[in-house]
Amino acid sequence: NHTLLTEFVLSGLSSRPELQHLLFFTICFVYSMTLIGNLLICLVTVHPTLHTPMYFFLRVLSFLDISTASVVVPKMLVSILSEDRSISYLGCVTQLYCVVFLAATEWYLLAAMAYDRYVAVCRPLRYPAIMSTRACLSLVLLSCCSGKVVSVVQTAWVFSLSLCGPRRINYFFCDIPPLVLLSCTDTSRYERQLISATALVILAPFCLILLSYSCIISSILRISSAESRHRTFSTCSSHLTVVTLYCASGTLIYLQPKSSSSQDAKKILALIYTTVIPTLNPLIYSLRNKEVKEVLIRGM
Repeated sequence: NHTLLTEFVLSGLSSRPELQHLLFFTICFVYSMTLIGNLLICLVTVHPTLHTPMYFFLRVLSFLDISTASVVVPKMLVSILSEDRSISYLGCVTQLYCVVFLAATEWYLLAAMAYDRYVAVCRPLRYPAIMSTRACLSLVLLSCCSGKVVSVVQTAWVFSLSLCGPRRINYFFCDIPPLVLLSCTDTSRYERQLISATALVILAPFCLILLSYSCIISSILRISSAESRHRTFSTCSSHLTVVTLYCASGTLIYLQPKSSSSQDAKKILALIYTTVIPTLNPLIYSLRNKEVKEVLIRGM
């Protein structure tokens, strides 16, 4: 006797009318900074002096950050000021697919970037041979293919559940946890599968990143120059801070998808990885870099 859903209504970040304009201008500002910062990195890293594997990966990371924010934020901004917060069934499927694909791809890319830094610091003499152009392209392609597989599986599995209402989603975009809450069938099997996927997509790359940086830090400790050690430690700590924030928000969201009591907290965590982190990445990975700043000062 359930009516199958043909569209959904997104509740947004907050239902309080007095906060809507503040949310709109705040998120609009953050989104603008995301676009400006990441587009700047995409443009700067094509400079001839920055044709190295590290900057190639940074360029791809910036593209993924722009895409992630653009899949979520424009619809959210429209919904904040509009009375019509509906999204079609097909639109919801597309949004979920894109978000999962981009997030999974970025995780695998971050692992590849950590490996690149490990080879650069710990195997400097073999670096050109190991991180060749072909190897870098293969790592990016592998990240994209892995993200696509994860996205296809998760999207197909979520929408194979009987989603029978209510059609209102207590979220600001179509994501796995709020959609699972709409299911009128037993989702325990899917939840177990999602835990495995979370471990494969988030925790496994995170462990590889930690292992890479552990080896890097071990090599740094053997550097005689205190200034060089401090600079490298500062860079590593910044990278690890962003990655840890990304890991924590992702795991807390997806390990307990049917925990309805924590949906408001999950919205904040989702806002972090779809909106805040794409703004931080250019600052942490690139704009603090001496070579990037020199190119910017010279005006490319």
